[in-house]
Amino acid sequence: MSTNFNNGPWWEAPSKSGLSRNITLKSALLIAVIVGIVAGTIGASSTGSLFGRSVSLVRSTSTIERPVGSVAEIAQRVLPSVVSIDAQSGAGGATGSGFVIDSAGYILTNNHVIAASVTSGGTITVQLNDGTSYPAKVIGRDSAYDLAVLKIIGANLKALQFGDSDKVAVGDSVIAIGSPLGLSGTVTLGIISAKNRAVTAGESNTDNSFINALQTDAAINPGNSGGPLVDATGSVIGVNSAIASLGVSQGTQSGSIGLGFAIPINQARKTADQLIKNGKATYPVMGISVDMNYSGNGALIAKNTKAITPGGPAAKAGLKSGDIITEIDGRAITSSEELIVAVRAHNVGDTVSVTYKRGATTASVSLTLTASK
Repeated sequence: MSTNFNNGPWWEAPSKSGLSRNITLKSALLIAVIVGIVAGTIGASSTGSLFGRSVSLVRSTSTIERPVGSVAEIAQRVLPSVVSIDAQSGAGGATGSGFVIDSAGYILTNNHVIAASVTSGGTITVQLNDGTSYPAKVIGRDSAYDLAVLKIIGANLKALQFGDSDKVAVGDSVIAIGSPLGLSGTVTLGIISAKNRAVTAGESNTDNSFINALQTDAAINPGNSGGPLVDATGSVIGVNSAIASLGVSQGTQSGSIGLGFAIPINQARKTADQLIKNGKATYPVMGISVDMNYSGNGALIAKNTKAITPGGPAAKAGLKSGDIITEIDGRAITSSEELIVAVRAHNVGDTVSVTYKRGATTASVSLTLTASK
């Protein structure tokens, strides 16, 4: 069968009168050429003519709006006050993060970021978000809460605003900012996953910190330590300090698995104030020693003659060696670590209710926490 293209295509569009209009191949090609020329003319210039008529094309410039409270707006506001820390020691170096808490040059970070440098007489350098670096002086540090205050001189700094970590609720949006793996100015987004997590942090078994932590799924990795965890207003609610890990092998640590922990800012602020004023910090104690190897439910007061401090709060309240503490102010205590962080979440001078078991008997007493020596 032969086909004559000049007779028109196999399809025909109905006209308004119901009659068909035939389009020849030559006509179709001619229209395509004209359209191509017109499109090229219009695309090349903002003005031109179309079949003798003047045409003006409007050029528009899009502007991305970042409303107050958006992640981008908060990051732009907070980033200039977040720093990277390089702490050199005889055994090498450690990197971490920190943030400005006072425009006079005071910077808050984790003790474990700078501890090795301090003990070995090394140097500590603070790098601002704009890339400028300054030598830092250690004003004070505290291993119990894993916090340290540094100071730099000569920089134009803006302090971050403190939030209220007691008012944080599970599910609140949060942003973690810091220098994971040395990548300064990194911003990650998440939520508060849980509160009052008993977390142990520190570089060694003899220098452990016990944190009554905020848990978040915002990505936190090595190097984020000491950086701020901020809320949806850009206020600091925590100091990023630790991550849960799937393990360490061949000298490498696994990255974020969505389990990060931060020191509540209400606690961090009190400790920072003490470090700035006195160069050291205190924490509340009950006047007992607990058995860290006890695996049962609760916290066991160690079974030795030195477990109860003479004249201390526990001694005055009648607690004895071998008692098992199960609650503090109604908060269930399931381990020795939970007892320590529950006590350290209070202030010196606070009166707390302690529920304990002695044999088959359960009882409660009140005692007033004193300062550590």
